[in-house]
Amino acid sequence: MPATTKANKPEPAKKADSKTEFSKETYLFWYESMLLMRKFEEKAGQLYGQQKIKGFCHLYIGQEACAAGSVSALKKGDKYITAYRDHAHPLALGTSPNAIMAELYGKATGVSKGKGGSMHMFDKEVGFVGGHGIVGGQVPLGAGLAFAEKYNKTGNLCICYMGDGAVRQGAFHEALNMAMLWKLPVIFVIENNGYAMGTSVKRTSNVTDLYTLGEAFDMPSEPVDGMDVEEVHRAVARAAERARAGEGPTLLEFRTYRYKGHSMSDPQKYRTKDEVESYKQRDPVEVVKSALLTKKFATEQEIEAIDQKVMAKVEESVKFAEESPFPDPSEAFTEVYQEPDYPLITD
Repeated sequence: MPATTKANKPEPAKKADSKTEFSKETYLFWYESMLLMRKFEEKAGQLYGQQKIKGFCHLYIGQEACAAGSVSALKKGDKYITAYRDHAHPLALGTSPNAIMAELYGKATGVSKGKGGSMHMFDKEVGFVGGHGIVGGQVPLGAGLAFAEKYNKTGNLCICYMGDGAVRQGAFHEALNMAMLWKLPVIFVIENNGYAMGTSVKRTSNVTDLYTLGEAFDMPSEPVDGMDVEEVHRAVARAAERARAGEGPTLLEFRTYRYKGHSMSDPQKYRTKDEVESYKQRDPVEVVKSALLTKKFATEQEIEAIDQKVMAKVEESVKFAEESPFPDPSEAFTEVYQEPDYPLITD
């Protein structure tokens, strides 16, 4: 196969008109979806402090626009895969908060039957193909999911999320190379919240504009304001259009921020309170709420009703989790990969 030349280099993703208007229904979806993520995660953090939730727990607070804007830009049948900060994505897709909270509790009614916990949510019904605990491990899986969609001619795509720390993994570069070679319908998303655990991007790489990593593979790539749900939607919609047209993958760098630590055990000594507060001035949930009021898409009373509805869902999820049973110990031996004809050594 001849080497790719500048003459046949794919065109970069085109910028959409920044004045594109969104409907009232879209803004209402964004607000309720993002508020549910926020309140659910706040409650999860509280319950973790009470030792109701154990193990690792990575909260999505501050990054809600990344999930909500993606879901509104894609369609039913598309696949989603992410790392271990994975409670919010299935919430945005419509997974029951009850099932997600029960999973955090390790209960049998959890979305992964209590076997996965915080880092390994999974809901095939909504196209969520898992949170994954191995850093960068989900990136080639995302390419594989896209390969399956292309092979089966479904017209669907896969959107594959990762953190900024994952781009240091070799699997990231290998997956991007194969995706471009085979023109796979995949959108690679770097949710760049500034820190790989407690290490800032500028301390891990000479390249701090992470979207430019796609240029090594001639992959259309661009930075996106991940605190702006409108910009997230537009960027994902452009990438999806390319993917469905058979033009291959796109790399998007969502420049976002997490208001909490990397995990619940993170004292956050690597950043200042002023830095966190500066990002809170652009809180994506509050920005959408303000837009609803400014555009007269909702009144204060209607927003309050949404707030109450969301809080009721979160409280119901806690009650459901508390009252659900733990898995039977025998479940440890079910749904584990096995080769039925493989000879067993019994000695």
